[in-house]
Amino acid sequence: MSNTQQNYKAGDSDRITREYFDSLLLELRYIDSVIPSTTMNLYGETFSTPVMTAALSHLDGRRPNGTVEMAKGAFAANAVMWTGMGDEDELEAITATGVKVVKIIKPYEDNKTIYKKIEHAEKCGALAVGMDVDHIFNGKGQYDNVLGNLMTSKTLDEIKDFVKSTKLPFIIKGVLSEQDTYKCIEAGVKGIVVSHHHGIQDFAVPPLMILPKIAKVVDHSIPIFVDCSVESGIDTFKALALGATAVSVGRALMTALMDDGENGVQKKIEQMTEELAAAMARTGSKDIMHIDPSVIWKK
Repeated sequence: MSNTQQNYKAGDSDRITREYFDSLLLELRYIDSVIPSTTMNLYGETFSTPVMTAALSHLDGRRPNGTVEMAKGAFAANAVMWTGMGDEDELEAITATGVKVVKIIKPYEDNKTIYKKIEHAEKCGALAVGMDVDHIFNGKGQYDNVLGNLMTSKTLDEIKDFVKSTKLPFIIKGVLSEQDTYKCIEAGVKGIVVSHHHGIQDFAVPPLMILPKIAKVVDHSIPIFVDCSVESGIDTFKALALGATAVSVGRALMTALMDDGENGVQKKIEQMTEELAAAMARTGSKDIMHIDPSVIWKK
C-alpha cells in the first residue's frame, strides 16, 4: 500500500486516484528493445526528464528557504520547476538558481493583479506562465478567498486575453473534461494540466482515467501535463503511456525536501527518472514520445 493511501475518507479523490494508478498494469516487451532516452524537449528547452515539480507554494514552512531549495534540486536534476503563490522576490530568487520555471497564477478577482504577475514572470525569464482555474470555489460553492485574495471564475474571452498578453506559453491548470480542453484549444493556450487539485472535489474522476479522451482532443497540438498522486517512475510511465507529455510531483518531492533539502529533491527526481527508464526499457519504449498505450492493462 502507498504511504499516501492510508487514512482516506470515502469519496476522497486522492484515494480514488491512487487506486486507479495501482489498477494499471504493464505489458512487457523485450525483443528489439533498446536503452531508452528520458530526454524531454519543451518550449525550446531540453531536459533530462519528464518528471517535474508541482506548482507548490509556501515551502518555507516545510524547510527554511524551501522554495529556493526545491528550485536548486530541480536545476541539479535538469528538470522543470513549477511554482505557485509567492511574491516577486521569491520568483526572482527561484529563477536566479538557473532553473527553468513555470509560474502558475491564481484566478484573482482583479485581472490587473493577474496581468502584473504575468508581466513579472516574463521579466524574470520564466519558461512559461499559467493559471490554475480549478482554485475558484470554496467548499460552500462560493468564490474562494485565498490569503485575503478573492478568486473568481474566468470566461473564455478573459483567458484569450491572458494568452495574448504575453510572449510566454500560457498554460491552464485544472483541466478535467473534454469540454474545458476544447475551450483551452480555442483560447490558444500552449499547455494544459490534467488535475483535480489534489482532491478539491470529492469523487473527482482520476486524471489518468480521463487522460486518453483529453489526449484525443488535443491530438499532439499542445503539451499535456498531469499531476495528483504521482509518486514514482512507474506512475510517470503510466501517465506518459496514456497521453501525457510530462508529470508534476508534489508530495513525494515535499517529503524529499523536508528530509534532505535540495539534495533530496535532486535524488528523488533522479530516482523516479531511473524507475521510468527501467519501465521504458522493459516495454520496448525507445523514448518518451514512443510509448505504446497498448502496453497498459487495466486490472
